[in-house]
Amino acid sequence: MHAAAVLLALTAFGATLWTGLREPGTALAFGVLIACGELARRGADAEEREPAPLAAAGALAYALLGESGGEPTTHGVLQTVAVVVAAGLAGIVPHVARGRGPVLDHLARRILTVGFAALCFQPLYNAGALTAHLGQGASYALFLLLLLLLTALCDAVLAALLHRARTGHPYGPLLREELHALLGIGSAVCATGTVMALGTAVAGLWALPVFAVPLLLTQVSFRRYAAVRTTSRQTIASLARATEIAGCTPPGHARRVAALSRAVGREMGLSGPELTVLEYAALMHDIGQLSLVDPVDGGATALLPAEEQRRIALLGGAVVRQTGVPAAVAVVVERQADPYREQPLPARIVRVVNAYDDLAAGSAGGGLGALERLRLGAARDYHPDVVESLARVLARGAATPAATRGIASVPPG
Repeated sequence: MHAAAVLLALTAFGATLWTGLREPGTALAFGVLIACGELARRGADAEEREPAPLAAAGALAYALLGESGGEPTTHGVLQTVAVVVAAGLAGIVPHVARGRGPVLDHLARRILTVGFAALCFQPLYNAGALTAHLGQGASYALFLLLLLLLTALCDAVLAALLHRARTGHPYGPLLREELHALLGIGSAVCATGTVMALGTAVAGLWALPVFAVPLLLTQVSFRRYAAVRTTSRQTIASLARATEIAGCTPPGHARRVAALSRAVGREMGLSGPELTVLEYAALMHDIGQLSLVDPVDGGATALLPAEEQRRIALLGGAVVRQTGVPAAVAVVVERQADPYREQPLPARIVRVVNAYDDLAAGSAGGGLGALERLRLGAARDYHPDVVESLARVLARGAATPAATRGIASVPPG
């Protein structure tokens, strides 16, 4: 994918240099908008679906621009790509200097998506086919809506492919997450890009700053929301460390279980919100041990009788309900020790991963022995699908080094 983006960018630069820059004022205005959008973006957050919404909207608007101030434009597909690449490179230089990536994936995705949108729109508009067959009314608006939908789908497919190449996570769940994200900031980007293009066609380049302001406000709101989520996650992680500080669980146990549970949840197709609930529950799954008079030896609840495991889980659920986290987190904590046929999927995952970490710490065979014991108990104590998903995650090395404990060579089962 990177090779395709580089080839398209080089072709666009070559063609633009050969034919000359058309409508340089318009190209400069959109280039500045895209560069400013890149400069204003946040750092590399793996959970952030669109790190530079203003730049994305500006690039999309330039790809869909047919007129500027009532005068037709002739910049075409390759100049569109060239301007987007040049502006994007100018905007990401400070981020590269600070080590805030992954800028290559981000830029490759932007190049291919904008190239797709421009290829679908520019030749038809410049040839007069759109206005001749659709006019400027509802049919034209419906065409733009359909083109936006196809462009958004293209972007989601590319984003999921890049995420899979970077992390090794299954493609299906990643694509579902990207499609779900289109309902959030993705829809705002598409709407703003279209309005910018239509506004520029009527009012000229003065429309760019006017229509950029609402998206900037939206970006600020999303940043605040992300900050609240980060604070919530840090608070829950601090609460989870209470069991370690009290000596109830080994150091790092909650973090290992949370990281590995999230990886297994991705493997099994959980969505973004479900993964968040799973992560929070995994971090707090042992908090019920704080209510015990006598601590569990080594904090290994997986070695306790089933009734004692359920009692600790219910105590933990009661504590979690007092912390203000979503009720779904408390439900997972409460039901992590139930018979697996009665558990929701997140509780099954926490049960298996917690048992794996407990058994790996106390088993002579380490992770290999722990996984074998989980497989032997799959028909009685642990859901077989979750155990095999855990084995596949460990075989790929997708967990933390502390959690894998020598499992990189284990076959997926």
